[in-house]
Amino acid sequence: MDSKKTQSTMINFFWRFAERCGAQFVTLIVSIVLARVLTPSDFGTVSLVMVFITIMQVFVDSGLGTALVQKKNADDLDFSSVFYFNLAVCLVLYVGMFVAAPHIARFYSDDSLISIIRVISLTIIISGVKGIQQSYVSRNMLFKRFFFATLGGTIFSAFLGIGMAYVGCGVWSIVAQQLSNTAIDTLILWVTVKWRPKKMFSWKRLKGLLSYGWKLLISSLLDTVYNNLRNLIIGKIYTSADLAYYNQGDKFPKVIVTNINASIDSVLLPSMAGEQDHCDRVKSMTRRAIKTSTYIMAPLMMGLMFCAEPVVKLLLTDKWLPCVPYLRIFCFTYMFWPIHTANLNAIKAMGRSDLFLKLEIVKKIMGLTLLLLTMRISVMAMAYSLIVSGICSQVLNSWPNWKLLDYNYFEQLRDILPSIVMALLMGIIVYFVGLLRLPTIIVLFIQIIAGAAIYVGTSALLHLEEFEYLFGMVKSFLKR
Repeated sequence: MDSKKTQSTMINFFWRFAERCGAQFVTLIVSIVLARVLTPSDFGTVSLVMVFITIMQVFVDSGLGTALVQKKNADDLDFSSVFYFNLAVCLVLYVGMFVAAPHIARFYSDDSLISIIRVISLTIIISGVKGIQQSYVSRNMLFKRFFFATLGGTIFSAFLGIGMAYVGCGVWSIVAQQLSNTAIDTLILWVTVKWRPKKMFSWKRLKGLLSYGWKLLISSLLDTVYNNLRNLIIGKIYTSADLAYYNQGDKFPKVIVTNINASIDSVLLPSMAGEQDHCDRVKSMTRRAIKTSTYIMAPLMMGLMFCAEPVVKLLLTDKWLPCVPYLRIFCFTYMFWPIHTANLNAIKAMGRSDLFLKLEIVKKIMGLTLLLLTMRISVMAMAYSLIVSGICSQVLNSWPNWKLLDYNYFEQLRDILPSIVMALLMGIIVYFVGLLRLPTIIVLFIQIIAGAAIYVGTSALLHLEEFEYLFGMVKSFLKR
């Protein structure tokens, strides 16, 4: 790939990464503060509602946002048509959630959920306005705009949520934080991005985009329903506290993974789509994404997995210790996400949304079978089933690219093996450091310093390609 394009891609990646890191860092601080002030049941209550909101959010995009990014010659008529269609869909979805609120509350036997559902569902309408702006930013590689919009919304909502928690608003502090985050993010993006919907609409253009996008919609819907089905089952069969521990265990590793994964995902797809006629270039980009993101993600996940207990004790207090086993399971599962992300982006960029949908159907049938087999055993058994389904999904996601790009799963494993081995070595040493009889904060500090020194030092000593590549790109970015 052209060096200027490579540099542009990496600069956009760094902007996206900086945006995600900044936003998720603030969100993490807010989560820690709220977790110390509020009870696990408060978090569990919001988690019950978010199961349905998250599923509704899938329809907000309808796969059309990705279709706009992937289409070679998308213009104002395409963007305007999708904008009006999405907004209409969002209004219908909100009315549906408003009417369904009492029925959802009855399902969980908790009437207090009615007003919470009706208020937090407003995020659906707001997201409908924001969605096309995001597609425009992604298509034109203007990721600097995301940085200011996301950070502005996150910081404002942080002050609001924490303030409400300290004055005794309970669960409503979480609702207000999430709603205001989306609203301010959308407002800033609307002001800073020049694109506006024009007074034009074309069913023909919309149908063309839907022919690609509907498969991604169904794929995303399957994935979202499947991922949130665990929350629904835990909330129904077990307790809201059990759900809170499960979700809190997911939260810490997910914050880290989302930073890296969302950055790569948003930059990689438009970059790959621009090279979709050159399989060798798409393969090169896929390989680089897998190797580089695993090099970053493996030590973070492995380190958090081995330091889970002191991290939870220090940040969340002892009342959240039951979430530690879940945290470790999610760390192991998320460590391999770069393989999923890069392979799926390559499939989408090549215009094979049909393969994408087929993969999702097979993976969800397999995952649902594991879920049904474990849901009556325990919440922990349901969590362990994620490891099995995650490994199988890696193989399935890489399968099409064996044919499309001549890049098979075993070759991908060879590419990430050095990073995984170094991260494991680091994790084992860090674990033994944790056995020192010192205050928790001191032990954690020593673990972080020792882990970073071991991983970076080993990388430099072995002249690891990923380390030298990232080091070179950071130097280039700083010079600019």
